[in-house]
Amino acid sequence: MKAISKITVALAAAAMLIAGCSGQGTAKATPVKEVKPAPMVSEESLGLRKTDIYNESGTAAEKTEYRTADAGTSTKIKRAYQDAPPMIPHNVSDFLPITKDNNACLGCHMPVIASAMGATPIPSTHFLDMRPHHKWDGTEFSKVIDNMKNQTDVKQMDHLSYSRFNCSQCHAPQSQGNLAVENTFEANYTKKDGEYKSDWKDVVLDDLDTVGKDSNVTSEDIANKNSPAGESVFKHQH
Repeated sequence: MKAISKITVALAAAAMLIAGCSGQGTAKATPVKEVKPAPMVSEESLGLRKTDIYNESGTAAEKTEYRTADAGTSTKIKRAYQDAPPMIPHNVSDFLPITKDNNACLGCHMPVIASAMGATPIPSTHFLDMRPHHKWDGTEFSKVIDNMKNQTDVKQMDHLSYSRFNCSQCHAPQSQGNLAVENTFEANYTKKDGEYKSDWKDVVLDDLDTVGKDSNVTSEDIANKNSPAGESVFKHQH
C-alpha cells in the first residue's frame, strides 16, 4: 500500500510539473474560426434557365426578332471580326428559298450593280472555281492534279461559282432578341474599314502563284520540289 501511495504521489507531482512548464514561454493557442455553412442554391438559379426544371409548361425561350427593314433601307452591321462573313441587315422572307437557278440576292449584290444599290458587293473569291475537274470517260478515271505534291487547280470565272450560290450558308439575318449573356467581344480590325469591307481577294490569291514573278518559293523549296509534299502549283486558267 505504501508503495502504491508513493507512486500515486509521484505521478501527481509530475503532472503538475508538466502543466506548469507548458504554460511558460509559449503563445496562446489560436482560437478556431467558426465556419458558417454556405447558403443553399436553388435549382432555378442554376444556369441561364430561371424556371422550374421539372416542368416545361411555363418555360418559353425569348422571341427571336429579325430585322424587318426592306433591302436598300437597312443599316449595315459591323462584321464580327476582320473578314468575317457580313450579317444580313434586312428582311429576307421574300428572297427564300435560294437556289443556284433562282437567287434574288444577285439582283443587288453583283459587283457591277452593288455600288448603285448601296449593297455590299460579292467578293472576287466567290468568282473562283477551286475544284479540280478530274476526267472520267466512263471507264477510266484520271486526276488533273497531284495531291501528293500539293498541286491546286484554281480558275477565275465571269459568273458566280455554283459552290457559293447558297448565300445563307455563311450569311445570316441578325436577330434583335434579348441576349441571355451579353457579348462583350470587341473586334480588332486589321485593315482599313475592316468592319464593313473584306480583303479576302488579297489574302486568298497572294500565295497561290508560287511559280510566277512574285514567287514565294525559296531555294530550299526548289531543292525539295520532288518530295511528296514539296511542290505547289497554281494553275491559272481562263
